[in-house]
Amino acid sequence: MGHSTVNLAALIGSRICHDLISPIGAINNGLELLGMTGAAANEGPELDLISESVDNASARIRFFRVAYGASSDQEIGRSEIVSVLNDVMRSSRMKVAWGPLDAQPRSKVRLAFLAIQCAETAMPYGGRLEVTCTDGKWMIHGKADKLNIDTALWRLLDGADAEDSLAPAHVQFALLPAVAQDENRTPVTSIGDQDIKISF
Repeated sequence: MGHSTVNLAALIGSRICHDLISPIGAINNGLELLGMTGAAANEGPELDLISESVDNASARIRFFRVAYGASSDQEIGRSEIVSVLNDVMRSSRMKVAWGPLDAQPRSKVRLAFLAIQCAETAMPYGGRLEVTCTDGKWMIHGKADKLNIDTALWRLLDGADAEDSLAPAHVQFALLPAVAQDENRTPVTSIGDQDIKISF
């Protein structure tokens, strides 16, 4: 039995994240060893920059592994989800509040992470995102003093066909509806002057 394009893309995403996390982890371990031996004491800001970059890359890979990796019904605990979100947003002007207290199926967290990325593109100057789940219905609610809405992208969430010119940075807008369809869900969007909502 063949794989759908969405599932094949997810397997590719999982493979890439899996292969990248090991060398990045090795770099991080090397930096820790340098710190323990005192070899990094007189190196100045260079090693700090490397360490910060490694932490950022590791956080992004953890996030991408859920958002773009293979889906499953395996549950992810709240502490792990919050850790991933805090790490990936550490150097951002965005803040994300994860509401669900219980562990959640990876497939639903994947949808939420993709929706977070969609909302983030509309909030380039920072803001706050709240993720809630009530009676099985998910809501990602973004609030910001200033929004930047690309209507062509947001139409993709409402079912418009993706154009061949879609930028890699915006692939989440094409992927979210496709993944939601696999979960028998449909994204619904609402855009106000200072807030945006994506529910599914």
